[in-house]
Amino acid sequence: MSADERLARVALGRLTEPGDPRVSALVEEIGAVRLHEVLAAGGDLAGLLPDVTSRMAAVQPERDLETAARLGIRFLIPSDEEWPRQVDDLEGAEAVHERGGAPLGLWVRGPLRLDSLDRSVAVVGSRSATTYGADTAAEISAVCARAGFTVVSGAAFGIDQAAHRGALGGGGATVAVLACGVDRVYPAAHRALLDHLGATCAVVSELPPGCSPTRLRFLSRNRVIAALTRGTVVVEAAVRSGALNTANWAGRLNRQLLGVPGPVTSAPSQGVHQLIRSGAATLVTSGAEVLEMVGESGAFLVEEPRGATRSRDRLSTRQQQVLDAVPLRHAAPADSIARTAGVALLEVRTALGGLSRLGLVLQVPEGWRLAERAAT
Repeated sequence: MSADERLARVALGRLTEPGDPRVSALVEEIGAVRLHEVLAAGGDLAGLLPDVTSRMAAVQPERDLETAARLGIRFLIPSDEEWPRQVDDLEGAEAVHERGGAPLGLWVRGPLRLDSLDRSVAVVGSRSATTYGADTAAEISAVCARAGFTVVSGAAFGIDQAAHRGALGGGGATVAVLACGVDRVYPAAHRALLDHLGATCAVVSELPPGCSPTRLRFLSRNRVIAALTRGTVVVEAAVRSGALNTANWAGRLNRQLLGVPGPVTSAPSQGVHQLIRSGAATLVTSGAEVLEMVGESGAFLVEEPRGATRSRDRLSTRQQQVLDAVPLRHAAPADSIARTAGVALLEVRTALGGLSRLGLVLQVPEGWRLAERAAT
């Protein structure tokens, strides 16, 4: 694409709201340069002109790129080598809440290249996270980061913050996708976190520098989080949580959708429980289980949890029947054990001999009793 294409996309990003499906459809049909030319000349396509007229005079794409360059911010478009190809999947996905389509471009602050996000996972959830939720999100993120997966989230309070910090604590990379310009700090309390990500990893947004966050922009942002990654993990989301919007996008994009269960009485987990109950999300409880789902086939297989092996586990049913009839403290003769077990005396004597060799029973003058190891 030419320099004109880059300038046109910057201009359209100023004129329109991110995720407007009318814009993405027109860009796909006639191209960004032609769409910008028509709008700048006062032409109307798909009813866009009334929405963009008030912004037209302030659009200066060359100045936007110059200002961004001074701030260490780059603007990526689909022809760039660094463009994350997986976000192009948004072009074929149905809109949600009148938001959809691939981004016009992505503004990036930080050294991490977005074309390295082919191994990445999103960890999202409630802003009002419980200690359980925050600890779980941090553990999952740390495990994924140590395995070489980049953790993507939205830099919000609660689960997002825990995800970013968990990934950093695990010695890996993490990316924040914002609903405002990458030069803005939102929430303000996360300035240190966002500055650190901007210096060591990456902060990403569809919105040009200087733009403020709005409710609709958060919904648009969520589709980018889902599209950038192989799968989305939802940790604590109430029934009206914005994280469920990200989950919806993950499903529409045929990405892995994973849910961490909480206590059945926990309101912050009701949305996650509904995802799991409906079959939309796969239940996960640890970073290892997340890796099994988003990693390469067979690369991160998780062993099924099992209780500790006991000395009785390898006994035959007959041996267990006899062993259960042997007293713990006061020894009993073989015929008494046979009556209690309901097993023939000859079989009991054979079984007792085998159990004795295994160290499970002891023979004393009064008869047979359990050995210490058999009592556990």
